[in-house]
Amino acid sequence: MSPLAIVLLSMFVLDIILVLFYISYSKKRTKNVDIDERGEQTKFSFSVWKKIIKMMIKKPKNIILMLVFGVLLALLDVIFPLINAGAIETFFREGNFDQTKYYIVYYILFAFASMIIVNRHIIYAVRVDRQLAYDIRRETFHKLQELSFSYYDKTEAGWIMSRMTSDSTRLSRIISWGLFDIVWGSLNMLFSLIVVFVLEYRLALIILFLIPSLTVISLFFRTKILDSYRKVRKTNSMVTSSYNEAMLGSDTTKSLVLEEHNKEAFDNLAGKLKKESIRANYYSSMFFPILLVVSYVSVVAIMYIGGNLTIQGLVTVSGLYLAINYARMFFDPIMQVARILAELQQAQASAERIVGLLELEPEIHDSEEIKEKFGTILHPKKENYLEIKGNVEFKDVSFAYLKDEYVLKNFDLKVKQGTSVALVGATGSGKTTIVNLLCRFYEPTSGEILIDGINYKDYSIGGLHSSLGYVLQTPHLFNLSILDNIRYGRPEATKEEVEKVAKLIGAHDFIMKLEEGYDTFVGEEGSMLSLGERQLISFARALLVNPKILVLDEATSSIDTKTEEAILKAIDIVMKGRTTFIVAHRLSTITNVDKILVIDQGKIKEQGTHNELLQLEGEYYELYKNQFIEETIDKSSKKAES
Repeated sequence: MSPLAIVLLSMFVLDIILVLFYISYSKKRTKNVDIDERGEQTKFSFSVWKKIIKMMIKKPKNIILMLVFGVLLALLDVIFPLINAGAIETFFREGNFDQTKYYIVYYILFAFASMIIVNRHIIYAVRVDRQLAYDIRRETFHKLQELSFSYYDKTEAGWIMSRMTSDSTRLSRIISWGLFDIVWGSLNMLFSLIVVFVLEYRLALIILFLIPSLTVISLFFRTKILDSYRKVRKTNSMVTSSYNEAMLGSDTTKSLVLEEHNKEAFDNLAGKLKKESIRANYYSSMFFPILLVVSYVSVVAIMYIGGNLTIQGLVTVSGLYLAINYARMFFDPIMQVARILAELQQAQASAERIVGLLELEPEIHDSEEIKEKFGTILHPKKENYLEIKGNVEFKDVSFAYLKDEYVLKNFDLKVKQGTSVALVGATGSGKTTIVNLLCRFYEPTSGEILIDGINYKDYSIGGLHSSLGYVLQTPHLFNLSILDNIRYGRPEATKEEVEKVAKLIGAHDFIMKLEEGYDTFVGEEGSMLSLGERQLISFARALLVNPKILVLDEATSSIDTKTEEAILKAIDIVMKGRTTFIVAHRLSTITNVDKILVIDQGKIKEQGTHNELLQLEGEYYELYKNQFIEETIDKSSKKAES
């Protein structure tokens, strides 16, 4: 048997062994389901990458130019050994040194061509990278603006931040540079194999017989690396979320002396991330050396077989040089392509999460007819918005956050324009649910809510929200100036309009005492202001938009008595002519409202004015009496301490 036959047979046996091993491994692996960071079943999907690629090709110019220069670079790589082979034949076999000046020119031209092509490639690859990162961040941020209130109830801030930062950066980098490397590497391999076949088909067979082995090795490590990096990304999101919670909950941590507990919990989480990252990198580090060994087995075989053919005079020295060189050129890109494939496995989890976020549909959304007439949240047709007067009706409304666990059941309520309504009751009775449904942060499971006699689904979400003012118990301020925070819902408002509202709400005096007045930055989450001052700013912001319906969700429960007095004065003024819903904890703040509803397990147990309910001596009476006693005792204690 000839040496070539022995080599080819050995490689064939190796291919069979590896293929059988991978088939056996794949059958076992089907028993284990891939789990993503949210505990959902996932698998490698080319459809995910198709969606990312579609995002790329929206602006194809830079991609096309990057690929064109990739093709040119691959051609240059194939041409260079041919120049060297010509030099070997000319100078060493023929002994003709008259051609020296021509070869010097060839090499200089080759160097300049390489410089220009590589330079152009880098420029266009960077443009693709940055454009894709911009597009991913823009589209994910736009999607976050469209998603419903419920999405933010269920999704951790750290998870969202990971999508916007690490995932988008990883995807843009790997796809832009990886796309070039795959095109360049694939063409390099193709051109090299063609040239070797033309020169000596027997040597080309050695390369072909190793391709199945390389493919099986790549597939095996692809699955290992993908599984490992899914776990890494899952844990990384947990770490990011832990950072976020640590910063937002720093006051609680300090007050409860939980530093040691938090340190141990974070150390365990960070240790898990380190362990999983090392395991993932272990598979990546094994991948390349194994490919390298298998690849150079082929190079050695070509040197051995080609050397024998050269000794027999069947192959020239320059031909042997070309065969060895092109064999090396064939397998070197495999290293590059393998590296990109490994990185793509790492990025698969990122791609899944990005695409998953972009494909999320808001639970609360307008119909196509409504969008056609009023536009969308991001592209509104404000000129078509319906004017809202403020008549509200809940008609046989039922609602459940979880299936069959109803918070409201057949709830009815009718509120006329300009009426003030207070909702009181125990925690979990359904008070906040009622106002969240009114604001269309959620929608009824059954029944309907009418605004001015029209089902509020026939208004656009943007149009409805533009007529609402909402003040939360814990106000959120942005890291902007006081002026910009107050006019956040109405950016076109003048400073005079802002000052007018601030005076009305009782915030102007404390603002003017600040060093920069209305231009004072409030810090992250309004950290530079007291809770009472933040609440006043939040009130001013809500009132600046002149809402037809005003919702106060326990807006006075976390402020001091002095600040409460200022807010109550302002509330009495702004409630006139405006439909107002107040979720109340302090009953002393709602004595002047038109109607008080006592809510119990999603139903109206009592209703009437403050005085009417006291005369009933029912549940409201007991609530008011107990709270009055508690406040009296509290005031007495404070006086005694002072």
